[in-house]
Amino acid sequence: MERSREMSKEVAAPLLRKSEEDNNGVGVVSSSQTTFCQELKRVSSMAAPMVAVTVSQYLLQVVSLMMVGHLGVLVTFSGVAIATSFAEVTGFSVLLGMAGALETLCGQTYGAEEFGKLGNYTWCAIVTLILVCLPISLLWIFTDKVLLLFGQDPGISHAAREYCIYLIPGLFGYAVLQSLTRYFQTQSMIFPMVFSSITALCLHIPICWALVFKLGLGHLGAALSIGLSYWLNVIWLAIYMKYSPACQKTKIVFSSTALLCIPEFLKYAVPSGLMFCFEWWSFEVLTLLAGILPNPQLETAVLSVCLNTTTLHFFIPYAIGAAASTRVSNELGAGNPKTAQGAVRVVVILVVAEAVIVNAFFICFRHTLGTAYSNDKEVVDYVKSMVPLLCVSVSADSLTGALSGIARGGGFQKIGAYVNLGAYYLVGIPIGLLLGFHLQLRAKGLWMGTLSGSVSQVIILAIVTALTDWQKEATKARERILDKSIKTTHNAV
Repeated sequence: MERSREMSKEVAAPLLRKSEEDNNGVGVVSSSQTTFCQELKRVSSMAAPMVAVTVSQYLLQVVSLMMVGHLGVLVTFSGVAIATSFAEVTGFSVLLGMAGALETLCGQTYGAEEFGKLGNYTWCAIVTLILVCLPISLLWIFTDKVLLLFGQDPGISHAAREYCIYLIPGLFGYAVLQSLTRYFQTQSMIFPMVFSSITALCLHIPICWALVFKLGLGHLGAALSIGLSYWLNVIWLAIYMKYSPACQKTKIVFSSTALLCIPEFLKYAVPSGLMFCFEWWSFEVLTLLAGILPNPQLETAVLSVCLNTTTLHFFIPYAIGAAASTRVSNELGAGNPKTAQGAVRVVVILVVAEAVIVNAFFICFRHTLGTAYSNDKEVVDYVKSMVPLLCVSVSADSLTGALSGIARGGGFQKIGAYVNLGAYYLVGIPIGLLLGFHLQLRAKGLWMGTLSGSVSQVIILAIVTALTDWQKEATKARERILDKSIKTTHNAV
């Protein structure tokens, strides 16, 4: 029904232009304003709850780290902190990025009303991501060997290895969870995810406390609690999908036919994963480089404050990007290129407004921003001097989150991967090395380098988005879905 309404709007567009000639443009302006408000309402109603979903899932690891910190064993806490970062870089970021392929496949398929295929794509993604977990798990078993190669303390490396090994069940749960998250997201079914994610977080706190302190498992219990919480989230979403009338047409079916979608899934999953990981890994490189600067304690502390601040902020544009991905993919699949283009405009305006608000907040509280992380006057003053750069980072991150979501919705992941590789590793990191070490700007120089990569990424993605022929992309999406339908029918016969 929604699809029919949107198509009728586009068919009626020439009539509106004719009305413009008769009424001095009043009809078109009024219609455009109404369409803009409708799209703004749609995107906002998806983005706001998606912030709660992403933050709730992220906080599971933060809570476990905080519990370990209260054990009072510095070596264990340091090991868990490093293990958390190692697990994010080598495991969770890979799965999160690859799951982005479903935003293209499921989103466009849902827009084309090929409901039965959503279950096939999601089952295909679950199987593929579980297989990807196998080599990652093997790497985690040898975490201590990897960390020792980078000169880490043996005690810290041993603690990190233990934590990663007990985190392996959580890795598999995360693979299934991200697949189910995209399954619901591409159908604009956000509130089941909000309920399951917040409930899992609320239960995670007592579960983690019981395993860490009550049962005396320490940091091993903290890792196990993450896995339990991920799997609880998965179970609740699976139960909702099984019994909800809204999911009857798109229910996941465990069949060998779905496995035939693996090559198509990998076509989008590999560049989607690289697109996400290239950006994420560049910030980890930034942290490693800070450790070899003069006065590394101060420089690393300041960069940690900046990274934590921008990471927390990034959940907002990431959620808006998820909404953008859903709207663009649904409309392209439905054959409504003008509506998809309209959604792009709304999303860009929304993230620009969001960036202005956050930047105003940072400027107003620049004197006290550092005190949220440290009482050291030197750190607080250093963070204050970094606020102008943080404001530019916020603006770049906001646009990046939106444009990346648009790229996933339109199926431009391969372009995005090349853009991120060039922006961060050919521009950002080299400039950071030059400014941070050669020109001795230290942490500020490293951050300026990464910022130059982010700005380059935004400029290129903005050009790609502006030059996109949405009519052509809608045609390609429809042809791909039709071709897949023919192949599926042929294989069934």
